[in-house]
This record gives sequence, C-alpha cells and structure tokens, in this order.
Amino acid sequence: MRALLDRFPDELRLAVSATTRDRRPGETNGVEYWFLTEAGYEQQVQEGDFLEHVEFAGHRYGTLRSEVDRIAAEGHCAVLELEIEGALLARDALEGAVAIFVTAPLEVLERRLRARATESTGEIQERLAIARGQLEQAGEFEHVVANDDLPTAIEAISAVVARALENHVYHARP
Repeated sequence: MRALLDRFPDELRLAVSATTRDRRPGETNGVEYWFLTEAGYEQQVQEGDFLEHVEFAGHRYGTLRSEVDRIAAEGHCAVLELEIEGALLARDALEGAVAIFVTAPLEVLERRLRARATESTGEIQERLAIARGQLEQAGEFEHVVANDDLPTAIEAISAVVARALENHVYHARP
C-alpha cells in the first residue's frame, strides 16, 4: 500500500479503518486502525457513521464516512484497504469508486502470514479458508491483480489508479 501512496503523493490518502480487534504491538490508534470498543463500534453503526462495515475473522471492521469526507475535503482521493464484502459495499456507496481485487497464491499468503508472526496457527488456517472463498468472488471486480510478484502488482495497480485519477473524484452517496 505504501508504494501506491508514494506513487501518487498529491492525489491519494489512505482512509484509516475502524476495528474492534485488539491492538497488536507497535500499532497506534488512528494510524493503523481506529481501535473501538464493541459498544462504541455498535453505536457508530447505529448512528450511520460507517460507509461500510463487516465482520471478518471474528472482528468488526469498517470505514468511517468521516475518514473519506476528511480526505475529500483536503482535495485527495481516499484509498480503502478492504476485504471482499467491504469493498463491494464501498464500491456501491461511492460514486465513481474503483474496486481492485488483489489476489495471491494461497501458499504465498500462508508464507506471508507465518512470517508476520501475529496470528496463531488456527488463525492462519482460518484466514486461508477465507481467502479460498474470496477467490470465488474475483469476478465481482472490474480489475483483478495478482500479487505473487510485488513490483509487478504495484505496476498493475498503479496503472488502474492512474486511469481512474484522470477521470474523476468520487463522492459518498447519501
């Protein structure tokens, strides 16, 4: 993600997602995620504060409308890093949004998860099972990029983003 943002420093900003999961060592509230209590998260859901929100791997995740609005008010386009369901919801909620399905072979994903060393073996297996199911939804996206070679994936995503930036700035639908 950092490489994409670095390629378009004047145009793109990452929207920080909210989550109910616990903070991992080294994570800062408002940087990696907005870490919310279950009650606080639910209150924001009830108040309509989320552009999209889902449950994923046993925790709740979502994009706050205020994040996207803040980025747009600063004259930038928001980049949302989402799982499948959230990406489809956000695509439908944001006029002109571009959704890119990024995939990797399951063995590459497993190697990356094990190297990260932040999930248990059971959690890794759960994430791999989720990834298998998500591969079946790739056809829901206009753009699919394989992330088995990082430089190639960055080039492909950057080309999609460059075309999108030439054509629009998106706005949240009411």
